[in-house]
Amino acid sequence: MKLIIDCFGGDKSPAANIEGALLALETHQDLSLVLTGDEDTIKGELKRLGYDGERIEIVHAPDVITGEDKPTDAIRLKRESSMMKAIAMLRTDKEIAGMVTTGATGSLIAAATLRIGRIRGIRRPAFCPILPTMTGDIVGVCDSGANVDVTAEMLLQQAIIGSAYLKYAYGKENPRVALLNIGVESEKGDNLRKEAYPMLQSCKSVNFVGNMESRDLLSGNYDLVVCDGFSGNVLCKATEGTAMELLKKLKEQIYSKTKYKLGALLQKQMFADFKDMMNYQNYGGSVLLGCEKTIVKGHGSSNATAVKVCIDQAYRMSGGAMNDEIKAALEALETAQ
Repeated sequence: MKLIIDCFGGDKSPAANIEGALLALETHQDLSLVLTGDEDTIKGELKRLGYDGERIEIVHAPDVITGEDKPTDAIRLKRESSMMKAIAMLRTDKEIAGMVTTGATGSLIAAATLRIGRIRGIRRPAFCPILPTMTGDIVGVCDSGANVDVTAEMLLQQAIIGSAYLKYAYGKENPRVALLNIGVESEKGDNLRKEAYPMLQSCKSVNFVGNMESRDLLSGNYDLVVCDGFSGNVLCKATEGTAMELLKKLKEQIYSKTKYKLGALLQKQMFADFKDMMNYQNYGGSVLLGCEKTIVKGHGSSNATAVKVCIDQAYRMSGGAMNDEIKAALEALETAQ
């Protein structure tokens, strides 16, 4: 298995990206990596971390795409950037199964759509991040920002590609799919949600269980939530922000009184486990589903652990079977219509 890692563009790059790559190599003995970015800087980091370069190829890319770059300008003017070099190699090198980046989201979506291409029949690729649930499981949110404006057909496609992703990357054979809405009743929502509901309900490739209110995202009652990119992005960030603020408040309260400190000392491991469970860095990135090749977009602030988990995600879903199943489901849907 060969994957390509964009080593620049994130807040903690290239150090976190390279360290995460080495952690992934330790875990997967059959994995080799291509690292794109400034060659001298990458070699310097590898030397600092004590790695001799085995199973690693470096592709020199002196330029970097930032969040301030317009996606169209980045594609045209920054072809020597670490992201564009990675995209170009992903497109042309058949040995490279997937790509991981923590770089600019807009430039990645534009480059992936124009340079890599979509699976036949997919209207637009969609992001699908993974969050923890209160039952110790996970839930995916598709879409979380790639497509602000969607159609009912796109929501149905997101349910199909998201279900296939959870099956091949996380072993969920029949994931429970919900439609994000303002109520659980079938008649609730705007025209988009009302149109999408019966389409999801009648699709044999999707285990649709009905509408979901945002407060139930982490309940463990759902495996995949489909929504437009605007709502999904707000949902994910509001959930992550609430969890982080509650943990801060809990810590503040513990340190406010001696008796609270003593009680917390006895429950130290429990608090550590809970903090670990709610840390988004441990759940990797948002997979850009619907593209011909695997692309995982890590959070801009990803540390080495988060980058490693992103590489794990790409490793698990790069066999090709997932896209084959998506294509079959789309063909069946087209035939039924």
